[in-house]
Amino acid sequence: MLLDNEQFLTSLALMFYEGRSKGAVTVTMKRYDGRNRPEPRPGSKNAERNPLPRPEQYLCLVRARLRQKKISTVVSGEQVDKFQESYTKLLLSSMDSLKRVKKPKTTRMAQ
Repeated sequence: MLLDNEQFLTSLALMFYEGRSKGAVTVTMKRYDGRNRPEPRPGSKNAERNPLPRPEQYLCLVRARLRQKKISTVVSGEQVDKFQESYTKLLLSSMDSLKRVKKPKTTRMAQ
């Protein structure tokens, strides 16, 4: 489900809250050029007939998933700083339930 940036962050906060009891939240980010279809393979008829132009500015596609619920948003270049700041604050506030992994102590045998 494609949301705007503020709605995405609000839904992501709810996902993090639900994730404490229901499982892990997976967040991915990737470069997005605005296309909804894949590029044609080189050498195919469609690639030679309709070459796709390169975008002037790339966007950032952010996706989040908790079990079957999926949300996503597209962040433009002008909004990256504001979105990254809000996203960082959300991550820091949501990481309070992490558990520290305790490593077992190794003992050396006396010779």
